[in-house]
Amino acid sequence: MRRVLLLLVLLLAVPAMPASAQLADWIDSRPGARSIALAGASVVTAPGDHAVVGIAADDLRRDLAAVTGRTTGGGQIWAGTIGRNAAIDRLIASGKLDAKRLRGAWESFVIATVEHPAPGVPRALVIAGSDRRGTAFGIYELSRAIGVSPWRWWADVTPLNQPELHVRAGTQRFGPPSVKYRGIFLNDEDWGLHPWAATHFEPEAKGIGPKTYARLFELMLRLKANTLWPAMHKVTPAFNANPANAALAHRYAIVMGSSHAEPMLRNNVGEWTAPGEDFNYAANAKGVADYWRERVATNARYESIWTLGMRGIHDSGIVGAGTMEDRKALMARILADQRAMLAKAGIAGAPQVFTPYKEVLDIYRAGLAVPDDVTLMWPDDNFGYIRRFPQPSERDRPGGHGVYYHLSYLGAPLAYLWLSTTPPALIAEEMGRAFDLGADRMWIANVGDLKPAELATDYFLSLAWDVPGTRAMGVDRFVARWATENIATDPAAEIADIFAEHHRLNFIRRPEHLQWWRTGERVRGSPYDAGEAARRMAAFDRLLERLQAVERRVPAARRDAFFELLGYPVESAAMANARLFAAEAHDRLRDRDLDAALVQAKSAHAADRRIAALTAQYDAVADGKWRGFIAVEPADGQWKSYRALPPVLPAIAAGPVERAPLPQGEAAREVAIEAETLAGNWRRVDGLGRNGALIASRSGQTVSARGSFTLPPGKWRLTAELVPTFPDAEGAPLALDLMLDGTSHAIRLARETGDAAWSQAVLDNRLAVPVADAVGGGAHLIALSASGGGVLVDRLVAIPISGE
Repeated sequence: MRRVLLLLVLLLAVPAMPASAQLADWIDSRPGARSIALAGASVVTAPGDHAVVGIAADDLRRDLAAVTGRTTGGGQIWAGTIGRNAAIDRLIASGKLDAKRLRGAWESFVIATVEHPAPGVPRALVIAGSDRRGTAFGIYELSRAIGVSPWRWWADVTPLNQPELHVRAGTQRFGPPSVKYRGIFLNDEDWGLHPWAATHFEPEAKGIGPKTYARLFELMLRLKANTLWPAMHKVTPAFNANPANAALAHRYAIVMGSSHAEPMLRNNVGEWTAPGEDFNYAANAKGVADYWRERVATNARYESIWTLGMRGIHDSGIVGAGTMEDRKALMARILADQRAMLAKAGIAGAPQVFTPYKEVLDIYRAGLAVPDDVTLMWPDDNFGYIRRFPQPSERDRPGGHGVYYHLSYLGAPLAYLWLSTTPPALIAEEMGRAFDLGADRMWIANVGDLKPAELATDYFLSLAWDVPGTRAMGVDRFVARWATENIATDPAAEIADIFAEHHRLNFIRRPEHLQWWRTGERVRGSPYDAGEAARRMAAFDRLLERLQAVERRVPAARRDAFFELLGYPVESAAMANARLFAAEAHDRLRDRDLDAALVQAKSAHAADRRIAALTAQYDAVADGKWRGFIAVEPADGQWKSYRALPPVLPAIAAGPVERAPLPQGEAAREVAIEAETLAGNWRRVDGLGRNGALIASRSGQTVSARGSFTLPPGKWRLTAELVPTFPDAEGAPLALDLMLDGTSHAIRLARETGDAAWSQAVLDNRLAVPVADAVGGGAHLIALSASGGGVLVDRLVAIPISGE
């Protein structure tokens, strides 16, 4: 009873969240406003319009009822596609609706108030789309404008009640998008999305099927995304093996594609039933071609993006050719035959994409000729750093360029599948640079299981829809707006700050990467001494205090959303660090202070139990809706070579287990010179770097910066710390010129994915470059310069030389 009373007191103490704060500026919530009433409004569509328009209209009706509590008595909302809705076409013909910029536009729409649209109708709100997705996007935009989050279902973002809603007079215009094809790739779904669907949400499909995809397609439309690469691991039923999936995608107007390893919309691990060695175009061209041709026959009538080229089964290298010349000739033959299949099916003009990924990039670099109308899809290095950008000689190709980007990854040197910690600022930096250099045809983000990557996914797709507008907003403002939309208004700025600190701490080291050895290496602990570990955990503890303070201000209706979007990932990451550093403190103390060591052992167990309790809470949230979805990394013994080993905790006697502070160590003796404090024309980038900011060079320009710093007496070793990006120019080194007290230091770093330097850099999110030894104490002058984009300088670090 006391617990119940305490809960009631806490709920009553939470201030009511003003629903009006979540409304677009063209929505009026004042009672009696003289404009079109949305409470109880009727949504009118044409029977001959596209299926997706009817789907979106039904969702809008439900959204209006959920927000206003009414289903009748309001104004009229007309929604339709130009050329498929006679009433809207008449408004355009009469001049009552200005649609000049809609005709022939891609995925564009207007939302406009129209006076006397028809006899007996004093006014109506008209949503007119240039095409079927434009209309659907417009309908869902109205839902978002009245406070319905795109994450309503996927993150349990309950709409807040607003009994009075009106649309201000005027016209709102949207589109065309910055990037033509924008979407996501469901991947590495073995531990989250698949088992959840198979055992809880959609057991009849034995995994991810039409019921799950319908929910996903709705989310994509609400986020103005249009392209999906479906889940494709062996545990998951192949998307196109069930014809209902492709038909559903067509109804939702979703463009279906497939990953770089799955040419011609084929899921090889699920659909290729012959021996794996027969997936060889050099030795078995007819068998492989028949396999591809079958999919062309079944899916030619749908809007698809056809992946060209070939790799081995499940992301392995192409087989059948030994020398590079043989590989190039084989790939050219494959491309020609695949395009001939599409032409024979009458879809020669369908969008086609070629992804130079892993060994395929080497074949492209060797001179493979890819037809100009095929989109070249450039991948990142699997850790958020784009490894190649469109070069000047390639930028005018009609097929354009795209980017395949990872927000989740299963692979070497270590996977990151549990918590989504890629900073939005890194997405902004890398994808923004790709856009500036010509990659505007297709963006796909590997989102893993989708949850808990909601923020990163939303930011990626928002940027793809409107690069200039999203950039102008800045990451912090975007996250604050996102927090208002999905969690709460009053602490939105504080929530944005919590996210920023969460991303900063985990950019230093991801929670899945709290293991400092890789496969084949000697086991070793973290490089943190006692003082460094204590300072890192103190930062996490301060973050948790802020999280708890914010939670008390979140309205009851949004507590589930708060936990899913913010509470679980932030506290779980903190506990993963607490577990590791307490265990390491135990090991350090064991031989000299047993009592203190046992305190730290219990603290490590307490953190481990807290992670288990948080995950159990996720299973129970929203009345058990997500039971079995979240799997703590590493979830099992599969793919061991790519995943951190389970933590080894100290043995302790039975008894109370609670967290304790780490023992304090010596104060840090290093001196850090933050690059953003230097004066010059480099770009400042907030949200990246050890201290939350850094400087970046500019594509096509030479930049310089200078400043001074003072070192205490002694001898010091100076190191420059850069973010492990790749330069604009292919094959060029990452180049930074550093001047220290008049002496020039030319930093030239060859960037090659897969080597030891790259592996270390992506785990650290840092390139540490020695600059000078035996730098004396006193005042020093520093200058930095770089030409071209891709150089991100975080800081310069001076470390005392032992014995000096």
